[in-house]
Amino acid sequence: MDPHLLRTFVAVAETGSFSAAAQRLRYTQSAVSQQIAALEADLGTPLLTRRPVALTTAGERLQRHANLILVRLEAARADVTRSIAPPGRLVLGLTPLAWSAPVPAALARLRAESARLHTRILVADRDRIVAAAATGEIDLGLVDGFAAPSDPLRLPEPGAHDAVGVAGSPAVVAVPEGHPLARRASVDLGDLADAYWIDAPVLAPFARLPVDGLRAGLHYDGADVTVLTGLVAAGHGLIVLPAPVVANRPGLAGVPIAAPRLVHRVELLRAPGSEEPAARLAGLLGAQALQ
Repeated sequence: MDPHLLRTFVAVAETGSFSAAAQRLRYTQSAVSQQIAALEADLGTPLLTRRPVALTTAGERLQRHANLILVRLEAARADVTRSIAPPGRLVLGLTPLAWSAPVPAALARLRAESARLHTRILVADRDRIVAAAATGEIDLGLVDGFAAPSDPLRLPEPGAHDAVGVAGSPAVVAVPEGHPLARRASVDLGDLADAYWIDAPVLAPFARLPVDGLRAGLHYDGADVTVLTGLVAAGHGLIVLPAPVVANRPGLAGVPIAAPRLVHRVELLRAPGSEEPAARLAGLLGAQALQ
């Protein structure tokens, strides 16, 4: 089974369109159609209906396998590349709000121990970091999000089972300092259904809040925390953020959340086959998490 054909199949399955898959892969639409036809001929069964584009039963089964196969192929490539890479290399991937204590201190200590350490940092959304850790594109991943106090983050497969918690902080509703809620001792998110919220998919995805009925009044696609908190301070909407991010930000107040109970978690993902210095940084982060 040709992995190139599998990648095309996954693109069509995920986008629900031959033309959208062609744009994603930078192919022509006819090339996508030909590749899907070749894969169907190889397997001897239709995988997709054409109008509308939808997975057949066989296609649904193949999609479950295809994602894992492609991840394993990328992981194998990354493992070979890592074996010939010069020593003292670390590729760290993280979501923007994962850059919090104890991460900077642990990385600074590692760099102090390894004067010639070459470090590259990738900042992206959670799904991208999880995928990069699973394929070995990065040596370590740090992802963040909100969860109940005793629960881990619900991470997309593959790779979620490798997550280890390294930091946590209270979750608050960020509001302008002059907002009526700013004087409240706490707030129930369910009572804020009529408020305008900011949806920031890269920083704090609105859709992942465990509350129904909230509505987004502004969509922010960026990853700059300063811009996001500035939007809140200017009155463009509310957002749930880690308490340390809100503290000492001009024009902002953080209101504790009474219900549902939420904490902000940072979790560590270690790529398969990663060795030193990734192992050392993982150890430093784990040790600090227990303090």
